[in-house]
Amino acid sequence: MSFLRRRSATPAGPDFDVLAMDPGDWPGNLGAGLLPAPDGSCQGVFLRYDLFGGRGPAMVIGNLPEGSPARDVAEDEVPFEVAQLLLALENDEEVTVVGTEDVPVMQGDNLLIVRRLKLSEGRIACVQFDRSDNVLVTIAAWDRPITDDLYALLKPLPAELFQTA
Repeated sequence: MSFLRRRSATPAGPDFDVLAMDPGDWPGNLGAGLLPAPDGSCQGVFLRYDLFGGRGPAMVIGNLPEGSPARDVAEDEVPFEVAQLLLALENDEEVTVVGTEDVPVMQGDNLLIVRRLKLSEGRIACVQFDRSDNVLVTIAAWDRPITDDLYALLKPLPAELFQTA
C-alpha cells in the first residue's frame, strides 16, 4: 500500500496520510477532529460524517498512529471512535465489546484483514484494520451495516484538509 506512507513534514495537522471517504463523495456534513499530544504532534484524526441533517452522525472514521493513547483500551472496552459516536448521539448507554471476527477484504489490489467488533449495542457496527504504516483505522456506524463496498471508497485525503489557517 504505497499510498499509505508517512509524509516527511507538514506545517500543521497529522504527519501521516488520513484514510477516509472523500468529503465530496458524501452527501451530508463532515466534521474533522485532531487529537493533539502535549508536544504538539498529532496522535490521531477522526472524521464524523453526518447524514441526519444535524441530528447526529451516521459514521465516524478514525486514523490513530502507533503510540496514540486513544488506541489503549481494555479488551471489552469500545474503541475511541465508538465512544465519540455515542457522545455525538448523546447516548450515555454502557456499551462493551462482546466479540471479534477477522475477515479478509480486498481494497483495490491490497488484502486487508478487517476485525469486525460485535458490540453490546446492536445498532452500532464497528470494524478496524491496521495499515502498512501502523495506523489503525476504525469505522463506527450508527444504525447501518458496514459492507465490503465501503472499503473501495476509502482513500487518502489531501493534507490541506487538516491544515490550520
